[in-house]
Amino acid sequence: MLKLSVEEIIKKIQNEETFEAVSSDYSFTIKIEEYVYYACGAVHDGSQFRKELWNNCLHTAYERWFEEDPETKEMVKSHPIIIAGLDSRFEYDLNRAPETAIYEDAWGKQLWKNPLPKNQKEKSLQKHANFYRVVHALITKLEQKFGVCIVYDMHSYNWKRWTREVPTWNLGTSNVDNNRFGNEIESWRVILEKTPFPNGIKSTSKINDTFQGNGYFLKYITQNFKNTLVLATEIAKIYCDELTQIMYPEVISSVEKYLKTELKKHAETFYTIHNS
Repeated sequence: MLKLSVEEIIKKIQNEETFEAVSSDYSFTIKIEEYVYYACGAVHDGSQFRKELWNNCLHTAYERWFEEDPETKEMVKSHPIIIAGLDSRFEYDLNRAPETAIYEDAWGKQLWKNPLPKNQKEKSLQKHANFYRVVHALITKLEQKFGVCIVYDMHSYNWKRWTREVPTWNLGTSNVDNNRFGNEIESWRVILEKTPFPNGIKSTSKINDTFQGNGYFLKYITQNFKNTLVLATEIAKIYCDELTQIMYPEVISSVEKYLKTELKKHAETFYTIHNS
């Protein structure tokens, strides 16, 4: 893996070079093994929280972890194009617009003992801006090369906080073109519903049940690129114990193994239908 500036990453994308890199400020990673018509994103995979923020933060490390999406990059690691965040959403949230990316409170609890100084906010927002400069360059290249593109926007959510039965998988589609891409949305839902989990875990999938797909990553791509479908894909945290912070590697592995083939097949079908 290389360490590259945003400018170097963008230049490599524009030149269609294959590479794997971490940004020079260590805020995100990107891997391009081959230029294909689909990409995977894991914007909440990271948990880094820079030291100058520690003493000012009222949320514990566990409370932050609870709201992050650990191992979502791992679930799609076999695919040729992946972009993933390394920093905690509690520093800045890549799935929110810049003006709301830095929390004042989080899930009903005040986040900072004292208001963040302007220079600390600017440092975080620069990382946010850099990430989206790369996203823009990447999707521009894929649309130019293939005409259409599909992005699998991977997330997880805490199912135990719900007071009703919730699906294992949720697709948020309220901000994508359901008339144009409705068949691909439904076929992805069906694929997810068939995920063969170990340990007797049941797989169910629904559309806009727990979340509606209102994240900035999806909205940014959808609003700036007319031929890219973003599938906001949320897995319930059945792959860990969200209350004790214990991970279940065998469950994570089962998801990765299944998506290794089924996600690729889904992308191939999407491209076959829409590339004209």
